[in-house]
Amino acid sequence: MRKNSIHPTAIIGKDVELGEGNTILPYTIIEGKVRIGNGNVIGPHVIVGCPATDTKHVDLKFDDSGVIIGNNNVIREFSLIEQPCYEEYTIVGDDVFIMQGVHVSHDVHLKDKAVITNTSVLAGIVKVLEGANIAMACTVNQYTVVGQYSIVATNAACMKNVKPFSRYIPGKPLSVNKYALQKYGFMGYYDEIERYVLENVEPKSAIIKDIINEFDGWVNKYGHQTY
Repeated sequence: MRKNSIHPTAIIGKDVELGEGNTILPYTIIEGKVRIGNGNVIGPHVIVGCPATDTKHVDLKFDDSGVIIGNNNVIREFSLIEQPCYEEYTIVGDDVFIMQGVHVSHDVHLKDKAVITNTSVLAGIVKVLEGANIAMACTVNQYTVVGQYSIVATNAACMKNVKPFSRYIPGKPLSVNKYALQKYGFMGYYDEIERYVLENVEPKSAIIKDIINEFDGWVNKYGHQTY
């Protein structure tokens, strides 16, 4: 069993469930119904499980909903992860990297291997799917779905869904996120991914179709427009 390393200045609430091998750094606060897996590094000065910042929920009360954080995540200093208030959970998957000063609002899901870069703000109910990258100082609007292995450009105001495998740069046409294709082993599917991103042509390969079907499922749930 790997012990957790919790700095004496950290505050861990009575309803928090901790796995093994986690490092909780100075002045971090984890409160409410939060479930944390194994091997995470959290802090310093991180807040997890605080009540949602939402105009319909201003009483700062905790309810029965909670936050789930998986395994082997890094949550850097001055970041914040809120409780949900419309869905069951706010979720951080596995191997997620949340950089300094990131705001993760209520009901957000960050799927495995997502990267959320310094000072970005994710509004309520945003879904960032596997391997997606939110670059520095982005703002992502409510109900937006950021597709798998895509990237949102530095300083972007992202108001619509972002297709899987794409690069969203405000004022420019969508392009293929070749870096992610190389990093995650999708270069063999480049031609059909390019046709999907640029021309909306449905891919033939099952692995790519499954990724797009997951993205489309979230898009259909929320009805948001897509770039």
